[in-house]
Amino acid sequence: METIFTERHTFRNSKTELYGGELVEPFERPSRAQYIIDRVRNAGLGPVSEPDEFGIEPIYAIHDKGFIDFLQVAWTDWQSEGFKGEAMPTVWPARRMTQRIPTHIEGRLGYYALAVETTISDGTWEAAYASAQVALTGAQRLNEGASAVFSLCRPPGHHAAIDMYGGYCFINNAAVAAQHLLDTGRKRIAILDVDFHHGNGTQDIFDTRDDVLFISLHGDPMDAFPHFLGHADETGNGAGKGYTVNYPMPPDTNFPTWRAALIKALAQIAEYAPDALIVSLGVDTFETDPISFFKLKSDDFTTYGADIATLNLPTLFVMEGGYDIAEIGVNTVNVLQGFESAS
Repeated sequence: METIFTERHTFRNSKTELYGGELVEPFERPSRAQYIIDRVRNAGLGPVSEPDEFGIEPIYAIHDKGFIDFLQVAWTDWQSEGFKGEAMPTVWPARRMTQRIPTHIEGRLGYYALAVETTISDGTWEAAYASAQVALTGAQRLNEGASAVFSLCRPPGHHAAIDMYGGYCFINNAAVAAQHLLDTGRKRIAILDVDFHHGNGTQDIFDTRDDVLFISLHGDPMDAFPHFLGHADETGNGAGKGYTVNYPMPPDTNFPTWRAALIKALAQIAEYAPDALIVSLGVDTFETDPISFFKLKSDDFTTYGADIATLNLPTLFVMEGGYDIAEIGVNTVNVLQGFESAS
């Protein structure tokens, strides 16, 4: 299996995250990708390639243009105000407030942010843009005949909504890849999100569409970030009614329970009969992940990789979360090797 990867992910190396009332080193940091790519190479998974260049238009095809334009200038505008720390929102257009986009960077940060933990720092836009190119290249490899590809994206993307960033995500890499596949001839795409946290951004983007089936297995939003999307009764709207499926699960969910939801999800994907599958691959379901509460063990990732392979679909794995950094490479590659062994 080919891996698409770029060292440009290191351009994003923020130093601050608000967690538990303290400013801490971000859980989403460059070493995450380094552990993964080292394991990919050491395990002999396959060739590692730089991404091709697809430009910004495929990103505009998914996200609000004003939002993307904001991401490109946010750090510069923040610095121009003389602020010394990393850019962090402090105010939001909450219930019963107006939805006008402010001129001042403080207001724009709040307008476009869905959470406060994710700062914008030097190099954030450049890394996010490169991450989207990694996902697009993986999608294009499927167009060229590959049966499976791993896009090692960093920063991740599945929390990035049409016009909001947060949860360490700025551009929704999986959504951008799905749209590229549709724009180049595919008719239906399924996105399976196995990250511990709900893919609220992906759900938001495809909520009213029937050409993308979105299924997410995740921690119950009553107990887990992002808290305000991902309930079982959210099934899409308009033309998209029935094309969003959520499997929220409680604290301490073990692998047999999680896998039972996966098997149901795979049956729903098979019934939808997509032309390709995108897997939002987060391995923060691991038992010792510091910001999650599922109980999967390393061997379980191999097992469910093989389960996904039973669909026999062209499959693009897009990297999302996973914050037990010492084990992130092992668990990620276990999924990919499990998939390959059963293909």
